[in-house]
Amino acid sequence: MKRPAPKRRPPAEPKTLDVTIAEIGARGDGIALAEGMRLFVPLTVPGDRVRVRVSDPAGKGEGVRAELLETLESGPGRGEPACKHFGRCGGCTLQHLEDGAYAAWNADLVRGALARVGLGDTPLEPLSRTPPGARRRARFAALKRGKRVWFGFNERQSHRLVDLEECPVLTPRLLALVEPLRALLAGVLPDGGACDVVASDLEGGIDLLLVGPRGLDRAARERLVAFEPDAVARIAWQADDRGTPEPVANRRPAAVRFGGVPIVPPPGAFLQASAEGEAALVAAVLKAVGGAVGAAARVADLFAGLGTFSVPLAQRAAVHAVEGDAAAVAALSRSVQGLRLTAERRDLFENPLTAKELNRFDAVVFDPPRAGAAAQTEALAASKVPLAVGVSCNPATFARDARTLADGGYRLTRVHPVDQFLWSAHVELVGVFER
Repeated sequence: MKRPAPKRRPPAEPKTLDVTIAEIGARGDGIALAEGMRLFVPLTVPGDRVRVRVSDPAGKGEGVRAELLETLESGPGRGEPACKHFGRCGGCTLQHLEDGAYAAWNADLVRGALARVGLGDTPLEPLSRTPPGARRRARFAALKRGKRVWFGFNERQSHRLVDLEECPVLTPRLLALVEPLRALLAGVLPDGGACDVVASDLEGGIDLLLVGPRGLDRAARERLVAFEPDAVARIAWQADDRGTPEPVANRRPAAVRFGGVPIVPPPGAFLQASAEGEAALVAAVLKAVGGAVGAAARVADLFAGLGTFSVPLAQRAAVHAVEGDAAAVAALSRSVQGLRLTAERRDLFENPLTAKELNRFDAVVFDPPRAGAAAQTEALAASKVPLAVGVSCNPATFARDARTLADGGYRLTRVHPVDQFLWSAHVELVGVFER
């Protein structure tokens, strides 16, 4: 006998409330408590008294998203946004904060994540700041409708595009490329066609990777080859995010330097978002490892990427770099002759270094993606390595992994926060663990 389908709960009637914002959450939304609900209200600051609409008062998860209708009274930390697109563009979520309040929020985000795992008493070093106009890598979205190409970033929690006219975050060379790229894609994309453009501002010029359309005909390739801006060093294309980049135009070498050593990255390769943020992270790692290693010390650099930390470390120690991306490992291996550096391709999520393998090293540096390094830190916690240095772009997963290391006998001695993604709800950090 077929069972009847369960009845769906009818949507609740929207509710309008006047609330006061108490704090800003980890995603950059203001948080208010009202009628037993935890409300997340975008574009607000602590102390704001606002009128909001709650579309689903029943809510789910950690809270309920509320729509800001009106600001009745502004809190003391409100500042003037730097960009005309703020409020629609999903790239920045915190431009409405006064600068001092914004810097304090960055540090508080790290403190809060550590406190939730019982490590809230860890000393926090001063926040390293990244200035406007420093973001050297961006992923743009493009969509052609009729003769017009919409080009920019998605709105927050939406696939709708904000047609970019200005951006105080990007480097001047990237920003200057927006209009030429819009004109280029008008002749490359079919009507209704879309693609992403990954642009990296490198030494030697800008590296462009077009992700989609699904195929390039001869005319499209010719337009890419003829693309005029002198700032562009090379152009590649791939059908989708799982594809292999195919070179289309290679005008001159484009490189990034780590410890003075030029590395030629594969098209669209991951880089730290800004040179200033990278310098702060590298300095913190070198300071931590430099006090613990000597001329013959061995260091493991896990999730090594192109060698952001491996290369500077290899100028003072023997380094074994481990990375899952084959193209990154190849680029690093080609560029480090003369350094005491070996590179290994290995998926550290599926196949982390074991405690026995780790015990060969005097120090371990790990810099995983936002998901963190749960499996690898479990193995590290079981090892005898005297020093571990964690680099993270997600305080929540870092705190989880830090708790694992603390339970394994490590002490988190200090944390250095780095504001590399300006005006966003992302904070980077370097944490130092000692046995």
